[in-house]
Amino acid sequence: MAFESLSEKLSAAFKKLRGKGRLSEADIKEAMREVRLALLEADVSYKVVKDFVKKVSDRAVGQDVLESLTPAQMVIKIVNEELTELMGSENVKLNISSQLPSVVMLVGLQGAGKTTNGAKLAGLVKKSGKRPLLVACDVYRPAAIKQLETVGAQLDIPVFQMGQGNPVDIAKAAIEHAKRHGNDLVFLDTAGRLHIDETLMDELKNIREAVKPSEILLVVDAMTGQDAVNAASAFDEALGITGIMLTKLDGDARGGAALSVRAVTGKPIKYVGIGEKLDNIEPFHPERMASRILGMGDVLTLIEKAEQNFDEKKAMQMAERLKKNQFTFSDYLDQLEQLKSMGNIKDIAAMIPGMDSKALAGAKIDEKEFSRTEAIIKSMTAKERENPQLLNGSRKRRIAAGSGTTVVDVNRLIKQFDMMKTMTKQMTAGGKKGKHMGMGMPGKGLPFKF
Repeated sequence: MAFESLSEKLSAAFKKLRGKGRLSEADIKEAMREVRLALLEADVSYKVVKDFVKKVSDRAVGQDVLESLTPAQMVIKIVNEELTELMGSENVKLNISSQLPSVVMLVGLQGAGKTTNGAKLAGLVKKSGKRPLLVACDVYRPAAIKQLETVGAQLDIPVFQMGQGNPVDIAKAAIEHAKRHGNDLVFLDTAGRLHIDETLMDELKNIREAVKPSEILLVVDAMTGQDAVNAASAFDEALGITGIMLTKLDGDARGGAALSVRAVTGKPIKYVGIGEKLDNIEPFHPERMASRILGMGDVLTLIEKAEQNFDEKKAMQMAERLKKNQFTFSDYLDQLEQLKSMGNIKDIAAMIPGMDSKALAGAKIDEKEFSRTEAIIKSMTAKERENPQLLNGSRKRRIAAGSGTTVVDVNRLIKQFDMMKTMTKQMTAGGKKGKHMGMGMPGKGLPFKF
C-alpha cells in the first residue's frame, strides 16, 4: 500500500513527542529532522520537503504549541494541516463544459495507465448519470484500440474508433458522433511515448487546438517517483494541463509523487487509481489522504464505499431475519459479496482510525479464503443453504468434492456460521438492533481474523 513506509516513520517520530509532557525547540527540531528524512525516503522532491518542514517548524515552535498541555497533538495537527495544503487542500471536480459534449483529453507517458484508467473514470461519471464516449486516439501502440474496446464493453460504454487514422481527424469525428448520439462527455485516449519528445507534444497540441477540451488530465504512474513529477512539469509546460490522475496508488509505491506533483505543477490531483478492477478509482481528497498517512484513518471514504455497495432493501430484510434468527448461508454469501465489493480488505481496515500499518501487520487476512468460502456455499443445494441442519456427513463430503476443499474446511465454515448466528442472536436480544446489522467488522465468523 502506498505511503505505508512513510506512515510508519512519521508515527515513530510522533511517538517520541507523545512521550514528553512538554516540548522544547530542540525536541521539535529533532522530530522535524525525522519527518524530513521520512519524506525524502518516500521520494518527495527535496525542495518540496525543505519548504514543508520550514512551514511546520515555524508554526510548531510558536507559543501555542510549546505551552500547550498536549503539545505533541498540536504538532501532529499542524503536520496534518500542512500535508493537506501540500496536496491541494480540497477535492477538485472534473471540468465540465456548458457546451456539450464536454471533452476530457487524457495524456501521459506510455505505461502510465491512460487507457484503463480513462475507462475507469468514464465508468465513474456514468454512475452519476452522464453518457460518456471513449475515443481511441492512440493509433501507434499495438492493441491499444482493442484494449479500449474491451474495457469499454466491460463497463457498457461505447467506443469510437477509426483504426490507424490521423488522431486529430479521429478526435474531431468523435465529437460529431457524440453530438449525434447524445453523448455528453467524451474521453480522448491519446498516444503516449516511453519518453517525452517533440513529435508527441506536437500531436497533442494539434488535438487540443482541434477539439478545445474542457479538461486535459495527465495520467501519472505513482510508482515512477520523481520521474512522475518531471513528466508532469513537461506536459504542463507544453499543454497547460488542468488536472492529474495518479495510478497504481495501491502498490508499494513510496508515494512521493502524490506529495510532490501538486506542489511542483500547481495543478490539482483529481483522481487516483487504487487497484486493477475497473471500479478501483476514486476522487482525490487531500485531507483524507493526509489523515491516512498520519494513521488517523479515513472514515468518510469508508462510509462512501459502504454506501456505494450497500443495498438498503436487502439490509432491512436482513435485519428482520436476524431478529427472527433466520440467518442462512444464502444471507452469509450476500454479506461476503458486499464486503468483497468494497475493495482490498487490508486497505478498508486501514481506513479505520487507530488501525495503523503496525496493527495490520499482525492481521491474518487471507483473501483467498473468500473464494473457498464462496465455493463451499455455492456447492450446497438451495435447500441446504436455507436449512444448514441438513448437512450430514455424506452431504459434507459431496460439498467438499464439488468446491475443491476438504470436509475439515466445510466443518470449519459451519462452525464459523453457527458462532456468528449465536453472536447476532445475543446482540438482537440485547436490543442492539438496526438496519446495518450483519457481518460487521472483521472478527469471529469471517474468513479472516485479527
